Amino acid sequence: MGENANMNEKQMPPMLKTLMDFGPLAAFFIANWLGGIYWATGVLMVAIAIASAFSWFITRKIAPMLIVTLVFVLIFGGLTLWLEDETFIKVKVSLVNALFGTILLGGLFFGKPLLKFVMGEFINLDEGGWRKLSMRWGIFFFTLAGLNEFVWRSVSTDTWVTFKVFGLLGITMVFGMCQLPLIQKHLVKDEAT
Repeated sequence: MGENANMNEKQMPPMLKTLMDFGPLAAFFIANWLGGIYWATGVLMVAIAIASAFSWFITRKIAPMLIVTLVFVLIFGGLTLWLEDETFIKVKVSLVNALFGTILLGGLFFGKPLLKFVMGEFINLDEGGWRKLSMRWGIFFFTLAGLNEFVWRSVSTDTWVTFKVFGLLGITMVFGMCQLPLIQKHLVKDEAT
């Protein structure tokens, strides 16, 4: 019965998932380049809403991280446009990362490695691996929040947009790749294979 449920569950094609993940960031960067931060903020709000709706349409679910990002983008993007203050869209990045860090580390405090609920369908780790990975990602998200706070207060808006789109993404990809040895060490081998 469990196998049939998994077979009936719709999966997003990998190319489309990549487009949904990176499309809003690319649209934000291009719109900032062409029209400035306020245009970029509006475009980001529309793009993330479209990506969320498309995810729901294809898979009948929206990833928890995407939901949080959508809510924060709509609230802080709306404040940015309404009050004509770009600080809100800049601080949004710090707050989202701090929230993710708080959720992961808070989950560990209560004995629940919450990263397992986000990534458990993709990898199967033992409990020690989930705890270590949750701890690392929790600390990493707080580090990103602090780094974003430093950068947006120190550079021009255009430079911050470039940092947000390429710098944070690059740092996150490198950090994720650095977790591969931990994942390999704690990977639970599937008995069926």
